[in-house]
Amino acid sequence: MDTRQQARGLRNRNPLNIRRSADLWQGLADRQTDPEFFTFRSMAYGYRAAFIVLRTYCHKYGDNTIRRIIARWAPPADGNDTDLYVHRVCLLTGFDPDCPLDPCRPEHMGPLVAAMSRVECGERPCMDQIREGWRLYMGAD
Repeated sequence: MDTRQQARGLRNRNPLNIRRSADLWQGLADRQTDPEFFTFRSMAYGYRAAFIVLRTYCHKYGDNTIRRIIARWAPPADGNDTDLYVHRVCLLTGFDPDCPLDPCRPEHMGPLVAAMSRVECGERPCMDQIREGWRLYMGAD
């Protein structure tokens, strides 16, 4: 497939479309060609960053359910259909929207990140890349 036809998150190896900021993520590509979203060297580093952002949501803000995570990630104020996003993630994970998730448990965060990636990019993610991102995440900090 022509990379110009790929979803932005796939082109940037940033499956959750993390916006550019002053953060200096591990695994950033040398050239940041997208003016709005980070570009990573590999999908695994993009997933690692996603796990860290979601851990921050849980620990710093107390957002540890799908409903609260997605409300922060894709708020209606930014033009998102947050309720639909929550519904789709719950269907893909099988999790209740208000069930607490633990950012240190791969059985919680792996399915969550896979579902969010599918919503963001429109394609089923590669679970090997998610597992590699988890390995990088757990080895970091």
